[in-house]
Amino acid sequence: MTSATQRFRAPLAAACALALAGAASPALAEDLNVVSWGGAYTKSQQEAYYTPWEEKTGHTINSIDYDGNVAPVKAQVESGNVDWDVVDVELSDAVRLCDEGLLEILPLEDLPPAADGTPADEDFIDGSVMDCGVGNIVWSTAIAYDESQFSDNPPSSMADFFDVETYPGKRGLSNTAKANLEFALVADGVAPGDVYDVLSTPEGVDRAFAMLDKIKDDVVWWDAGAQPPQMLADGEVSMTSAYNGRIFNAIAVEDKPFKIIWDGQVFYIDLFVIPKGAPNKDLAWEFIKFATGTQPLADQAAWISYGPVRQSSVPLVGKHAEAGIEMAPHMPTAPENFETAVQVDHYWWADHADEMNERFNAWLAQ
Repeated sequence: MTSATQRFRAPLAAACALALAGAASPALAEDLNVVSWGGAYTKSQQEAYYTPWEEKTGHTINSIDYDGNVAPVKAQVESGNVDWDVVDVELSDAVRLCDEGLLEILPLEDLPPAADGTPADEDFIDGSVMDCGVGNIVWSTAIAYDESQFSDNPPSSMADFFDVETYPGKRGLSNTAKANLEFALVADGVAPGDVYDVLSTPEGVDRAFAMLDKIKDDVVWWDAGAQPPQMLADGEVSMTSAYNGRIFNAIAVEDKPFKIIWDGQVFYIDLFVIPKGAPNKDLAWEFIKFATGTQPLADQAAWISYGPVRQSSVPLVGKHAEAGIEMAPHMPTAPENFETAVQVDHYWWADHADEMNERFNAWLAQ
């Protein structure tokens, strides 16, 4: 395990606290440039994090949208001209950038406890805090179906997705190996915690592709997140993998009769990071500590169906701010939804992505 994933190391954290505390010039610590993904996601952050923090501190946040490509972080750090203070990144990018020395090491011992006093290192879900980043949301790829097509006998498990005899109809899957291999093994009875152990053997990979073989002739492939809900709405498929936020939006905003099967969901974590040499890194850290507190994380869930990474936030999740829908059942991290979740192992994929994608593409072409 690399140093980027080791959590709450007191000596390192203490040293970094001193470095962060003294490095920024007060003259620069007025505005923060916070970079995120735009759309409904950034709106949820503005409502739950940005505006409350601005009101509390008097500082201003300049919200910058990006497409998830972290190349500018590397370019800014290497040029010595960093103007991004905080960036929302996926865990895989946080790990890589941290290992390359492109991010600030954070004083994690300063993270505030939960509202009930639970220490931060016990409150954040596993994998959501690392030396260079602090998690804020969990999102997932899960299975969704049109309830009107299965009114008499609705599917409820990943195995049902792979059972085209009992549950007829076309299936939607993303045209990539990631998530599909995990889905296949869960459907074949592999415990979520054992998925990557199984995939680490040739027999396990064969087992996953054998399951995919069972439905290959019934699959409609998608490559953009907007496609699965549209495929369901058009009746092109009866079930499909999809990003949970897209399906929630179809349910809440478009009143579609869709339902998510959470069994075997493959979940991902987004984190806040500070590029190395950010001009306002001490203020950026204060923002991150605020934004990842118990209440702000719960408040974000009022705007989007992404789960908070603090366990103490889950009971505080209420209704959607505009649609009035109770949000708890739609959270990937809701206890009943999270029982059989599979966390993407970014280290495994870093080692095996080329091999798996090559095999997957060859399998598609057969």
